[in-house]
Amino acid sequence: NEAKKSGLDVKGLAMINPGNPTGQVLTRDDVATIATFCAENGIVLMSDEVYQRNVYVADKEFISAKKIAVETPGCENLELVSFHSTSKGLIGECGRRGGYFELHGIDPFVQSQLYKLASSGLCSGVAGQLMTSLMVHGPAEGGESYDKFMQEEKEIFDGLARRAKKLVDGLNAIDGIECQPAEGAMYAFPKLTLPPKALEVAQANDQTPDTLYALSLLEQTGICVVPASGFGQKDGRVGFRTTFLPPDDQLDKAIEMFASHHQSFCAKYDSLG
Repeated sequence: NEAKKSGLDVKGLAMINPGNPTGQVLTRDDVATIATFCAENGIVLMSDEVYQRNVYVADKEFISAKKIAVETPGCENLELVSFHSTSKGLIGECGRRGGYFELHGIDPFVQSQLYKLASSGLCSGVAGQLMTSLMVHGPAEGGESYDKFMQEEKEIFDGLARRAKKLVDGLNAIDGIECQPAEGAMYAFPKLTLPPKALEVAQANDQTPDTLYALSLLEQTGICVVPASGFGQKDGRVGFRTTFLPPDDQLDKAIEMFASHHQSFCAKYDSLG
């Protein structure tokens, strides 16, 4: 409604599930609400589902937008584009550039134009094509590589789930940092409580407070995080996005450095107060 009042004609809405940067997993009702809203307002829903295999909590499951589109009353006219990639998610092969998007409810003429556009460019590398094929058609049960594949996949998943909890627990143990559980994806999105003087200095430097904090963290520890202000967080919130991808020993050291930096950062600006 605000967009319409300001004269904006909203054409598309992007949904990332499981979430980046928050690491949250949307419920079936969440996805249905978003899909129905888009269908009712003629908005194309672009559903980024690259973390669909990365769900670490027992009480949540990944629900695709396509499933909602075909099962939910009111979504019959939903225009949907769903994305998946080998570069993210459980495979996480960032150097193997491969992926796909699926069109649902998109006008055939539009589909033909997209196909024409894709055909006019160079195809992805052979490695990317192979990885995409393996992603959607893994080794068959009983096949020569099936057991090894399942073992390696389980080790990757269990490691991510373990480190997700370790990072969130470690951040929550730091006074002045609050972090919701990382239910999925690869990220944690903690909230910071900073001294008033730090907020004043950031404003004087024409910076957001979390940019000031992130640069200090990088300079003091070498840890690179993304200021949460870059994601359109709620007004007044200060935070950052980080990941639990590093191996356990490196993550343990990072958590210690998060704690020592936060303590020294707050002490520095408290002393200026």
